[in-house]
Amino acid sequence: MKNVAATPMPQRGLTRAAAEPNPRTITAGASAMRLGDVVPPPQEIARLDVEALAEFFARHGRDLPWRRPEASAWAVLVSEVMLQQTPVARVTPVYTDWMRRWPTPAALAAAPPGDAVRAWGRLGYPRRALRLHEAARAIVQRYGGAVPRDLHALLALPGIGDYTARAVAAFAFGERQPVVDTNVRRVISRAVRGIDEHLPASAADRAELESLLPVDPTLAVITCAALMEVGALRCTATAPDCVHCPLARTCAWRAAGFPPGPERRRPAQRWHGTDRQVRGEIMAVLRAAAGPVGPTRLRAGTASYTKSPDQWERCLASLVSDGLAVRDRRGRFALP
Repeated sequence: MKNVAATPMPQRGLTRAAAEPNPRTITAGASAMRLGDVVPPPQEIARLDVEALAEFFARHGRDLPWRRPEASAWAVLVSEVMLQQTPVARVTPVYTDWMRRWPTPAALAAAPPGDAVRAWGRLGYPRRALRLHEAARAIVQRYGGAVPRDLHALLALPGIGDYTARAVAAFAFGERQPVVDTNVRRVISRAVRGIDEHLPASAADRAELESLLPVDPTLAVITCAALMEVGALRCTATAPDCVHCPLARTCAWRAAGFPPGPERRRPAQRWHGTDRQVRGEIMAVLRAAAGPVGPTRLRAGTASYTKSPDQWERCLASLVSDGLAVRDRRGRFALP
């Protein structure tokens, strides 16, 4: 199976979450959930309603280009790398242009790495572009240009971590793998454990999801994809829509009355004046240039230099160290 979009799913009506509401209401985030006869008995907690998840995904799953039947394993890999810490809305146009330009690993491997960095645009964390280029070269050298389906082979590719490797194995090749991102972890924490907890995914989370997945690989893949959609569209971090959630009938968090979880520590999201901003300004000048850029022109093109020259020089040096910029013999800078 190339991707979950190509797999038929049940089409029964979604009625579980709305049966016989009780006048009592408990607020969870920005949504209100009525408690009544649909509150699950204890024996129905700590499991996943696979049928309800499949129905939800069939009806409400987003039509994303990397989910379509024609999407290749390479397309899935590219999308997973781009989607790391980056919203779908920002990824989609860059992904579309990328796949039009480099539809195969061989096509990307034949291009200079600087082209990949330039095409990455402002997605953020541009080292991902370099790692993707390195992965393409490794796929060509080791596997004749075909993305491997073996999990260990995927993990051995440059820049491919556990989550990405499992996502490609599942969504590109139909393998039964626990694919746990932040959204999935949040859904499992609430629906299965009854805890409103917001932490990064761990090996323990993967082991837990693996124990909950159906044995059938196809259903397991659908379940993983559906959990992602539930986390993105219904069981969101700050405004869960419990009324329309497909897991409402068996949700442990709901059955417990939506108890508050551990206090969330939200680090200050500062951008202006950070090294990331300075590095981004320098990269923007290098991406826009047709050739190498001299230091004077590079400084003039970035407002951050006048504010903090020392920080600017340090950030430029870090870009060179990371391989995102190169310096020629004349002291000019360019993409690799």
